[in-house]
Amino acid sequence: MKISSSFIAIIIFISGNIFAQQPVLDILKTSKGTLKIQPILHGSLILTHNNNTIFVDPYGGSILYKNQKSPDIILITDIHGDHLDQKTLDSINTSKCIFIVPQAVADKLPKKYASQIVILNNGQGVHRMDYFIQAIPMYNLPEVADSKHPKGRGNGYILTIENERIYISGDTEDIEEMRKLQNIDIAFLCMNLPFTMGINQAASAVLEFKPTIVYPYHYRGSNGFSDVAEFKKLVNSQNNTIDVRLRDWYPKK
Repeated sequence: MKISSSFIAIIIFISGNIFAQQPVLDILKTSKGTLKIQPILHGSLILTHNNNTIFVDPYGGSILYKNQKSPDIILITDIHGDHLDQKTLDSINTSKCIFIVPQAVADKLPKKYASQIVILNNGQGVHRMDYFIQAIPMYNLPEVADSKHPKGRGNGYILTIENERIYISGDTEDIEEMRKLQNIDIAFLCMNLPFTMGINQAASAVLEFKPTIVYPYHYRGSNGFSDVAEFKKLVNSQNNTIDVRLRDWYPKK
């Protein structure tokens, strides 16, 4: 894939006294600048491409966003509180951003955001700020009436930034739509039973759609943290060309 030759990863440890341990910031070189990837907490991350900032599922409280540039775009995947966190949204300067969300999220956002909301449902896409953002399904298997994540309610997203395709899974299992993905340069993949999928499902899916880089994220489940190191072994024992990047998505206070 393109990313192996066009991206150079630089890992920077961020110091400070807010947390005893901070997540790392990955800076990836692109043909027209840089893409910065900042893990925040659980399923939350910040992407910065040159001077544009994209928040994904901002969650966890104001202190996590205190020194961050105000967002230009906010993507929200689903209605649950670890994705749609109104208290955290209220602490962020959202005055100049757009929200890209599924209908179910739009229905729960306050009216003050109405003019800023772009609704995307599964299969739809939109161009904003030189980026193409596509919504794809995210859901639990098997599909049952009382599913925690029914098909069609939430969105996974594929962002095209320059020529790079970035997949954000949202809360999902190893669904057909994921397994059929092609030409994914960077993937953020959830794995937290019983809410989403386990590491074996996630590894199997990654081996099928073959992203160039994959970040396990959203890996805190009901019985603690998923074994992301074992996930990396499962992937790389069968395909050592996939760059599995283990980062700290749960900084210690």
